[in-house]
Order: sequence, then structure tokens, then C-alpha cells
Amino acid sequence: MGIMRPERIPLFPLNVVLLPGASLPLHIFEPRYKEMVKDCLEEKSEFGMLLALPKGVAKVGCTAEILEVVKSYNDGRMDIVTVGRIPFRVVELFSENPLWEGQVDYLEDRGASGNPVLQRQLVELYEACHTLLFEDYPKNLEGAPIEELSYRITSTLPMDLLWKQQILELRSEEDRQERLVGYLREWAPHLQNSKVMKQRAGGNGHGLN
Repeated sequence: MGIMRPERIPLFPLNVVLLPGASLPLHIFEPRYKEMVKDCLEEKSEFGMLLALPKGVAKVGCTAEILEVVKSYNDGRMDIVTVGRIPFRVVELFSENPLWEGQVDYLEDRGASGNPVLQRQLVELYEACHTLLFEDYPKNLEGAPIEELSYRITSTLPMDLLWKQQILELRSEEDRQERLVGYLREWAPHLQNSKVMKQRAGGNGHGLN
């Protein structure tokens, strides 16, 4: 790992799934999180992002490193940019204080890093979905390490949060790529259909209201 990570970390539950290598801008305004960010900046430490669910929080999250404070407001609010670092599982949740903490296990990948055929399928599906969504060809795979392919794709597409959470919880790149191929195969036809609907409605997507 290279870096010794603490076993107990502050937690930030939010309606978002952070993935390793993905950047996430955050607007910090609650006192407990302003305090947390200040501490993390001072100690150069990470905090844990967890997906907030209707009943509690997901058990697996990802640590966030603060890359920069983009803006500080007079009242102490902050705009920061974080990046996902390493997945963890919450072994014990301490929720008695306003700022939750977790006793965590950091999760290592094990197993294969993917097979070329699967990888090619995934990249083709990704390019198709990306183009349907953004009308542009994705440019963010060049130079991506093979073992981060699934994370990069998942964090770029506006996929269902529970799908993203599933990807975060899988412990080999091959498993993640396989699961993603399944999701994107299911999703692509829907994207295709909604594109056709938009075009029929006059091309700007506003014709259906």
C-alpha cells in the first residue's frame, strides 16, 4: 500500500458512490464536515465516503483524499475537490457523534485483471453508451491502467447508484468488467430508444412536455 492508513476514519454518507481514481467536487457547509475537512487538511488524512441508503448506509465505501480547496467562503463553507483512493468495509460504525466514524478494513483486489476479449467488449459498449449520452466519443481511457478500467468507466457514466455500488464491492477487475458489460448491455438499448424519442420530438429533447 505504501501509506499507512488509520483503522478508524471519519465518514461522510452522501447520495453518491465514489470510486478509486474518480474525482468528486464537494460543497462543505455542515459544521461537522467543515471540522472534518479542516482536520484532514492539517493531518493530510483521508475520510470515508459512503452511499447513504433509505435505511442507513452502505457497508462498503471509498476513502477520499482532498486535492484542493477551490474556494473558502466567509462563513466557513468550502468548495473542495476530492479523489477516491481505496475501497474499505465498515466493520463497526460509531454514529453517536454528529460526525460518524468507522472502524474499517481496507479492501485489496485479488484475482485476475481481466481478459482481453471481455475488455474489448466493455470498451465498445462504453463508447456506444457514452456517445449516446454525451454525443461525443469518450477520451478518458487512454493511458488508463488496465486494473482501473472498470472504475474509470463506472465513474464517467451517470449509471444507477446501486450499480455503481456493486462495482465498488467487487474485488477483482475481471469481475467488475464482467458485471459492467452486463449492465451496459441492458442499458444501451434504453439509451438508444430515448435518443430516437428525442429526435422525433424535434431534436432538442424539449418537445415532449
